[in-house]
Amino acid sequence: MVINPVFFINSILLGVGLAMDAFSVSLANGLAERNMRKGRMCVMAGTFGFFQALMPIIGWTCVHTLLQYFKVFEKFIPWIALVLLLYIGGKMLFESIKSIRSGRDGEEVTAGRLTPAVLVVQGIATSIDALSVGFAISEYGLVQALICAGIIALVTFIICMGGLYLGKLAGTRFSGKAGILGGCILIFIGFEIFIRGVF
Repeated sequence: MVINPVFFINSILLGVGLAMDAFSVSLANGLAERNMRKGRMCVMAGTFGFFQALMPIIGWTCVHTLLQYFKVFEKFIPWIALVLLLYIGGKMLFESIKSIRSGRDGEEVTAGRLTPAVLVVQGIATSIDALSVGFAISEYGLVQALICAGIIALVTFIICMGGLYLGKLAGTRFSGKAGILGGCILIFIGFEIFIRGVF
C-alpha cells in the first residue's frame, strides 16, 4: 500500500466515521462539566483519540496473528460497548436526578464524576467497535497502519474538542438538567452501537 493523497483522505474519512460516538460522549461530558478548563478538555479529547487509534492497531495485529480468535471475539464487541455506556450513562442520570431532588447545584455533583477511570471506560466503550477496522486496513504494512492510526487520533481529537465546547455551551443554558441530557445521550449511544453491531 502506497502512502498517497488517497491514503490520507481515506484515513481522515475513517477518523471522522469512528469519531462520531466519541463526539457524542464528549458533548455529554461538556454538558456534565460546564466549567471544564482547556487542559482537561485536551486530556479528555486526547484520551478518546488515543483509544480510537489504539483499537484499529490492535485489530490489525489480531488480523495478522490471531485471526480465528479475533473473529470469535468480534461478536461480543457491541455487547461490551452497550454494557459500559449503559453503566456510565445510567450513573450520570441517577446522580443528576438525585442532585436536582436534593436541591444541590448540578455543577458540584458533576465536577467530580468524570474521573480518569470513567474517562478510560468511555474511551474504550466508544472505540471498541474500531477493532474491526483492523480488517479494513489489514492490507496496510505496519508503517501505513500506524500513520492511519495517527490520522484517526488527530481527527478524533479535533472532533471531540468541538463536542466538549458545544456541550459546555449547551450545559450553561440547561444548568442542572444538563447531566440528565448527558446521561440520556450516553445510553442512546450504547444502544446505537449495539444495534449497529448486531443487526
